[in-house]
Amino acid sequence: MRAMARISLASIALMLSAQASAQDAPAARPGDEKINQLIIYGEDKCPESKGDEIVVCARLGEADRFRIPSSLRGDINDPRNQAMSERIKSYEYVGASGTMSCSPSGAGGFTGCGLAEINKAYAEKAQDTGIVFGRLIAAERAKRMAGVDAEAAEVEARVQAFEKGRAEREAKLQAELEAKEAASADAQPLPEPK
Repeated sequence: MRAMARISLASIALMLSAQASAQDAPAARPGDEKINQLIIYGEDKCPESKGDEIVVCARLGEADRFRIPSSLRGDINDPRNQAMSERIKSYEYVGASGTMSCSPSGAGGFTGCGLAEINKAYAEKAQDTGIVFGRLIAAERAKRMAGVDAEAAEVEARVQAFEKGRAEREAKLQAELEAKEAASADAQPLPEPK
């Protein structure tokens, strides 16, 4: 949707600039050549002239292809072009004085300066591209830990199987030993009473 809006705004801007240039051009006389003025972007090729037509191309950077032309954008520093959220932020500190205000007026006005610097540092950190690396590292650690957990579960299953087998072997050996002791007790003659 945004791409379509940008394309339509760019086409409107081109039409307006073409109309303005057509109004500035002198009236065509028979035998005069036709002048075609185009704005091309990046590495686009300028069309060649045909017949009595003159083609003039103005080249802009590729980044300007879908932007509103600067003639229609207006002054960037004009307060009317400032976002409302930025205007509201400027009202936040109007009249702030005293403790925790980071102002030269009022008792303890300096006490809020440290907090202001901390908030500024966190805002810069949120915009920092290094944070992305931190997220990538955390994701890789989580992936490795998932592998470690899976490996640990596999080892635990093998240990439990081994312990179960060992317990079964010990129970079997104990049963055989008891059976031998019972058989030897039956085979031995009882001592004669005195």
